[in-house]
Amino acid sequence: MIIDRKRVIVSGGIVKIIKLAEEWYEDIEDANSFMIEIRKANVKADIFTFWQRMPETKPKYAYYRENESIAVLPIKGFNYWWNEQISAKTRNMVRKAEKNGVVIRETKFDDEFIRGLVEIFNESPYRQGKPFWHYGKDFETIKKQFANNIHREEIIGAYYDDRLIGFIMLAIAEKYAMTTQILSMMRHRDKAPTNALLARAVQICDAKNIPFLIYAMWSNKTLGSFKVHNGFERIDLPRYYIPLTIKGSIVLKLKLHHGAKEMVPGNIREMLLKIRRKWYMKVINGYGTDRAKAKDKEV
Repeated sequence: MIIDRKRVIVSGGIVKIIKLAEEWYEDIEDANSFMIEIRKANVKADIFTFWQRMPETKPKYAYYRENESIAVLPIKGFNYWWNEQISAKTRNMVRKAEKNGVVIRETKFDDEFIRGLVEIFNESPYRQGKPFWHYGKDFETIKKQFANNIHREEIIGAYYDDRLIGFIMLAIAEKYAMTTQILSMMRHRDKAPTNALLARAVQICDAKNIPFLIYAMWSNKTLGSFKVHNGFERIDLPRYYIPLTIKGSIVLKLKLHHGAKEMVPGNIREMLLKIRRKWYMKVINGYGTDRAKAKDKEV
C-alpha cells in the first residue's frame, strides 16, 4: 500500500501495526500530515509507529515514544578508526586475514556470487546458537530475495583461493551506510574474513564521506561484543507509537504493543533463552557429529 508516496506495511495478529516498509531509508517529514493521510486511506490498523533516523537522536514529537537502540560507527576517517576506535587485537585480526591469503574486493550480484551465497548459507542449519533462516534455500530463491534492494547496495566479498568465503552487502541510505547482510563461512573463521570485510566497509564510507556506518540493532553477547571490538557504539533513537483505534489506545496504555513475550518478566525470559540456547547447542553438536560420521563413511 502507498500512502503519501511511501510504501507502508501492516503487521500483527489481534493488534495491527502500520509502519513504513523501508523505514531505514525513508523519513517521516511531517508526522501530523502523514497521520491524516493514513486516516484518509482507511487502513485497518490500530497503531502507527515510526522512528527518527540517524543522525536525528533528539525527539521531535510529543507522541508516546520508546528508545530503539542501534549499533553505530561514527566515521572520522579510516586512519582514525584504525588507530583510535579499535583495539590492537582487532587490528591484528584484520592483518591476519591478509596473512592467511584472504582477498577483499568489491564484487557484483551475478550468478557466480549467488552460487557463493548459497554455499555459505547451506554450510550449517544453525548460526549463533539458533536455526539459520537462509539454510536450505536454492539458487533461484536466494537470487529473488536478495535482488530487491541491490539497486542501493554495494557488495564486498572475501575470497580465499578465488572462492567466496564471506560478504557484506553495504546499503547507502543517504545519511549513513548500513550492513544489510554480513556473513562468513564458519570453517574459515580462523582467517578472520569478517573483520577484514568491516575494514573495507569503513574505507568505502571514508572515501564517500559517509558520516556513519550502522550495523543493525544493538545487541549483547557474542555479536554485541564483536560490534564493540570493531568500534561500534550504542545510539538510542526515538520510536513513536500513535493509536489509530480505541483498541490501539488501550494496548498502548497497557504497554502490550510488543506482544505477549514482553509480559514475561525479564529474569524468566532470560532463563528461557538460556534453556533454548542449551537445547540448540545440543542439536548443533549432534549435527556436527553426524557430519563427521558421514565424512568418515565417505572416506
